[in-house]
Order: sequence, then C-alpha cells, then structure tokens
Amino acid sequence: MPLPTSPVIRRARLGAELRQLRRREALTLEQVCERLGWASTSKLSRIELGQSRPDLADVLDLLDVYQVPSAQRDALIVIARDAATSRGWWKSLGEMGERQRTYAELEAGAAGIVEYQPAVVPGLLQTPEYARLRIAAGQLLDPGVDVEADLRARAARHAVLRRVDPPRYTALITEAACEPAGDPVEVWRGQLRHLLDLAALPHVAIRLLPAGAGRAPAPLTPFSCYSFPDPADPRTVMLEALTADVRLTTATDVDRYERMAGCLLAAALPEDETARVLAGRLDE
Repeated sequence: MPLPTSPVIRRARLGAELRQLRRREALTLEQVCERLGWASTSKLSRIELGQSRPDLADVLDLLDVYQVPSAQRDALIVIARDAATSRGWWKSLGEMGERQRTYAELEAGAAGIVEYQPAVVPGLLQTPEYARLRIAAGQLLDPGVDVEADLRARAARHAVLRRVDPPRYTALITEAACEPAGDPVEVWRGQLRHLLDLAALPHVAIRLLPAGAGRAPAPLTPFSCYSFPDPADPRTVMLEALTADVRLTTATDVDRYERMAGCLLAAALPEDETARVLAGRLDE
C-alpha cells in the first residue's frame, strides 16, 4: 500500500520542530532529559536529528515539557505518527537493507523524483535480469551481499511507479549508462524494452544526456532529488556513494542540486527523441 507521507522525511521534520521548541524554551539536552528521567541525552539527540523512529509516548512527554499549545500539539502528534509508520510497511516489503529502505521510504511518500545516473540504468527502471548483474558485480566489493534478497527489495520498490497515485519521476541517463558494457545481448535488449515501456507512462520521463551535451555540468556522483506533497516537509537530495549514501535537507544544499538537475534537463534530449534513440539501439 502506498504511504501518504515519507516516514524518513517526517522523522527529519519532527526532529527539527522539537529542536526549535527546546531552544525556544532555552533548555539544553541535559535539562530536558533530567526532567523526563531519561538516562542520557543520546535518545533525545537521535530524535532531534531524525535518526530514530519516535515513540509517541516520548513525543507527548516532550510536548508537555515544552508547553506546546493544543493546535500545534495536534499537528506534531500527526507528524510523529507518520514518522513511526515504517515498521509495519517495512514488514510488507520483506528483506531490505538499510540503504534500500531509506530510498524506499523516500520514494513511497514523494510527489516528485528527479534522478541522475552517470553509469548505470537507475534502480527504479531496472529489469530483474539487469539488476542481478549489477548486484552480482557489487559482490566483488561486498561479498556479504544477498543477491536474492536485494532483488526482492528492488522489486518491491518498483511498485511505486505502478501504483494508483505515483510520483512524477524523471530519469536523467548518460549515453554511457545506455551501453551494453559486456552484458548479455538478451539482458540488454530486455532492459531497453523495459525503458521504452516505462517511458510510455504519463508520470515517467526518461531523458538521455548525449556525450558532451553543451556546457552542462557533469557531476560524477549519482543523485536524486525528492519533493513531497506537504510543502512543509523538507525537500531532500540523496547522494549515492560506494559505502554509504548522504542525505541532504538544508535549503542551500538542495537548491544547488536542483539547479544542477535543471542544467542537466536543459541539456538532455527531449522525451520523444530519447525514445527514438533507445528504440534505434534496440533495433541494432
């Protein structure tokens, strides 16, 4: 079932709101924890940083300490409940690592996604066969990767583009990402057909970045920009790295990556021309 909000974003927003309330009351982490009888400040710090799923009882205690008015209190309780919803939803997805779960939670609650991939087809657009090759290649760096579990997790994430109320998804793909690069011919043909099928969906836009496209910047790191139905939820950028991903939510950082995405979109081929190029490669 689709989520009305993104739990990871709701946790970030709740933490920021609670931190502002604490500072408004001129209280330190230590003072708040002492009033509540919490053993250490790490619990409150993790809540404020959006790093843990909040317990509603803890949030209610904090709202009492900060003497929050009823209207604001009710709004924060709704946010706290949204922030804690991912456990039940997570069970419905089956096995999934922490990195994939973060992306899945962002995708589930997003209104819009713009993704840039310089080297491979983006995960949301991969066929199982193509994904298996990419995951197996990753085992060279991380032998502990469970290929089958990773495939099941990706399949669960793919459902977001087929649901009743999908996000508007735009993929920016370089020419290098559209080369077989030694993959079996049938796997690559299947991947091209899948890209063309998805590109026909009204909420999916696939744009090809030709080599040396104008003066567009050429970021080396894949990134994804997320916007959400509630404008008060923080716009978010995810940077994909080798060992861990970086989540950016500050306006300055997000604005810079959104400008980068705008430059890439301006340099990319239109959707119809991208489809013709992909169809031509399929014919080849």
